Amino acid sequence: MSKSLLRTDEEIESIYKRNVQVIYKICFTFMKNRHEAEDAVQETFLKLISSGKSFESSEHEKAWLIRTASNICKNNLKHWFKKREDIDEHINSIYSLDPPIDETLQAVMNLPDKYKTVVILYYYEGYSSVDIARILKRPESTIRFYLCDARKILKKRLGDSFYEQ
Repeated sequence: MSKSLLRTDEEIESIYKRNVQVIYKICFTFMKNRHEAEDAVQETFLKLISSGKSFESSEHEKAWLIRTASNICKNNLKHWFKKREDIDEHINSIYSLDPPIDETLQAVMNLPDKYKTVVILYYYEGYSSVDIARILKRPESTIRFYLCDARKILKKRLGDSFYEQ
């Protein structure tokens, strides 16, 4: 990793290519809308460029981006305008994505905010609870508790179509 505060276009492009998919997934689970998720991804990488942050490793870089993206999404959802919008207005955007959203992903997107990121990182990105705790700067027991609660919620919502791994 570069320790310089200024990055070349090639370095920024490399960071973007390494992390854009996971950041998009995180943003989409919060925003539930392709366009707003894309805006949050863009804002995350702009924040990276303007921050001049240096990273110890690619894992440190990814952890910073995940935390930043989550915070950006949470802040955007707190905005007064979002409180007045109806999610049903955006349902066509959600179902027009490639690949299509299955019932399980839809249920994950409807989880309370504190569970979304943890579930995406654990089940979709393959991180361990220890890694997620380090990324989100939370105790490992909290992450395991969130996963347990999220599984219970998903099992209740999905019924027989939910299979625990």
